[in-house]
Amino acid sequence: MPRSSAPVEGRGRCVRTSHTKKHERIERMSGISPTENARVALLTGAGSPRGIGRATADQLVRDGWNVAILDIDGEAAQRAADELQSQAPNDNKVVGVRVDVSDPTSVDDAVAEVEHALPPITALANLAGISSPTSFLEISSKEWDRVLAVNLTGAFFVSQRVVRGMIDRRYGRIVNISSISAQRGGGTYSKVAYSASKAGLLGFTRALAREVGEFGVTVNAVAPGPIDTDIMGGTLTASRKAELSEGTIMGRIGTPFDVAALVCFLFGESAGYITAATYDVNGGLQIS
Repeated sequence: MPRSSAPVEGRGRCVRTSHTKKHERIERMSGISPTENARVALLTGAGSPRGIGRATADQLVRDGWNVAILDIDGEAAQRAADELQSQAPNDNKVVGVRVDVSDPTSVDDAVAEVEHALPPITALANLAGISSPTSFLEISSKEWDRVLAVNLTGAFFVSQRVVRGMIDRRYGRIVNISSISAQRGGGTYSKVAYSASKAGLLGFTRALAREVGEFGVTVNAVAPGPIDTDIMGGTLTASRKAELSEGTIMGRIGTPFDVAALVCFLFGESAGYITAATYDVNGGLQIS
C-alpha cells in the first residue's frame, strides 16, 4: 500500500507522516532570513581606511546593510562609521566600537554595545589580524602568543559571543579571513607565527561549520593572496607591488574590494548551502 504524505487521523488527533516531519525539520534548519532593512554585519579589524574590512563595510552599506565596525583603534572605527553613515540609505545605521579581540571581556562589552544599537547580528567577518615578519629562530614567545591571540583566539572569542544569537534565531553567516600564507607557509611578508595562526583559522572554520550547520549558520574562510593593504609593513611601493605580482596568473596584486566582494556574497541569503569551504582570492598565485 503506497504511503501518503497527507496527515493521518488517529485517536482524535492528527498524526504526521515521516515525509511531513522531514519537511518540518528542513524548515527549522533553514531558519528565517532577516528582512532587508534588518541585516546586520559585524566586522572586526575594519577601522583602517585601506583595509579589507573597510572595503567590505563600504560594499555592505551600499547594499543596504546595517554595519558594526570594530577595531582596536576606537577612534578609527568611529571615523569610519561616521563616514559611512552619511552614505547609508534609508534608516540603516553604521556604528563604530573599540574592541581588543584578544580580550574576552572587551569582546563581550563591544558586542553588547552593537546589540543595543542595532537589530540582531546576522553576519560576522573575523578580519582582525596582525602581521609577523620575524623569523622562527628570532621570534619571542611573547610575539608568538600575541599573533595567535589576535589572529586565532580573537576569532574564537568573537565567534562564540556572536554565534549564540545566530543559533537561537537559526540563521547566520560567519566568514573568517585566513591567508595564502596558511597554504604556502608564508612567502609574501609574514613568517611562521602568522602562517600558523591563519592555518589554525582554516581548521577552526571547518570544525565550527560542523557544529552550527544544523542551526542554519554557515561558516566559511577566505584566503587572500597579496593584497594592496598596509598589513605587509605599510603602503606598498610600485616596485614591491611588481615583486608580489610575480607568479600570479592575473599579473597584479589584489585590492581590498576583490576580497570584499566575496565576503559580501558569502553573507548573502543565496549562499545558504555553502559552508566549511575555503575560497582563494590570490590571482592564481596558489592553485588549490
